[in-house]
Amino acid sequence: MARLLVLRSAPYHRSHLSATATFLLSPSNSKHPHSASASASFPSTARRILLPSPLRVPARAIESSPGTTKQEPTPAAGEGEAQEPPPPAASAFEVEELGWGTQLAVKLRMLVAPPWKRVRKGSVLNMKLRGEISDQLKTRFSSGLSLPQICENFVKAAYDPRISGIYLHIEPLRCGWGKVDEIRRHIVDFKKSGKFVVGYMPVCGEKEYYLACACGELYAPPSAYVALFGLTVQQTFLRGVLEKVGIEPEIQRIGRYKSAGDQLARKSMSNEVREMLATLLDNIYGNWLDTISSKHGKKKEEIEEFINSGVYQVARLKEEGWITDLLYDDEVMAMLKERVAQKDKKSLRMVDYSKYSRVSKWTLGLQGGGEQIAVIRASGSITRTRSPLSVPSSGIIAEQLIEKIRTVRESEKYKAVILRIDSPGGCGGKFDS
Repeated sequence: MARLLVLRSAPYHRSHLSATATFLLSPSNSKHPHSASASASFPSTARRILLPSPLRVPARAIESSPGTTKQEPTPAAGEGEAQEPPPPAASAFEVEELGWGTQLAVKLRMLVAPPWKRVRKGSVLNMKLRGEISDQLKTRFSSGLSLPQICENFVKAAYDPRISGIYLHIEPLRCGWGKVDEIRRHIVDFKKSGKFVVGYMPVCGEKEYYLACACGELYAPPSAYVALFGLTVQQTFLRGVLEKVGIEPEIQRIGRYKSAGDQLARKSMSNEVREMLATLLDNIYGNWLDTISSKHGKKKEEIEEFINSGVYQVARLKEEGWITDLLYDDEVMAMLKERVAQKDKKSLRMVDYSKYSRVSKWTLGLQGGGEQIAVIRASGSITRTRSPLSVPSSGIIAEQLIEKIRTVRESEKYKAVILRIDSPGGCGGKFDS
């Protein structure tokens, strides 16, 4: 039998694919209506694995206050209704009024701002959240959305007297739950300024609704696609295909929970990986239920029952109070025009994400002062050195990251450092150093 260390993609015959196994993991919920029917859309070799309830853990993966455990409300004796779930922990963010001197300086800075940084009074900040969201700072040549810039725009808009409110257009998201949770907390903090936050959601999945329900008002078109099916993880294993073509992969790994080579070396999911993924799913889904139940003032069991009943039409979300109303995008914008007293205008005064990102915090009097905290962002795969063809945003270069940490440590300017890591892994030796 041939033994290869490097595998290259090749056109396999359709019959070879019969040895490909597809596995699905979902949160511990034997009552989910899709647990039996969903496997019909996959090949005949597909298996759907439902984890038993003992794997559910009380800790939440993305709670704002780690280490605490929320207790589910229990109904009093003889009462049919349960107590209202406890509200989430309050954020420390508060909108403080600027002093008269700072306010005067802000007005002068706005008057002398260049045209590409000017914002008309009564404008609505329009941000479209969709796809991937990078953890890196936005640069002149970077494309896509930047998490630091999104969060900074919320803070700036809360203090900017020219911004009347925010209109969020939320489309399918492909970023992690941690980033979604951070944006959600900034939405909640922004509402403390007294300005409105209106959300528009043409596609409703768990991740999109988790973010959108933080808005003061939430609208969806009558044709919105609803995909509240619960959380699943899918893995495909190719060992059977490789055996048919006479290839045996050689993979080295240490540790039972290392799964990088399982796609080529195994035909099914290992017990350790199954335990790990089930714990993650139960954590995320449990936090999702806690948030949604607290938002609507219902028990988690009621939210689960509603999801398990099969929500396929957006009209049901309106009936249950999950969204404010069914409106198209132009109808929502017409409503916002009336709200900000611009009915006589041809179009709503709006400033988009890119333009508002160019407005500096200094212009709004938010530059800070005194002691500073450094924030080092490390995103992407970890490599030893930069290649000649790599770009500035091509992952974590170990040597550069070490140098940044040393610079901050030796500097008297910074009193503390926050290291943000968004990485799938990479070179373990350099990461250890």
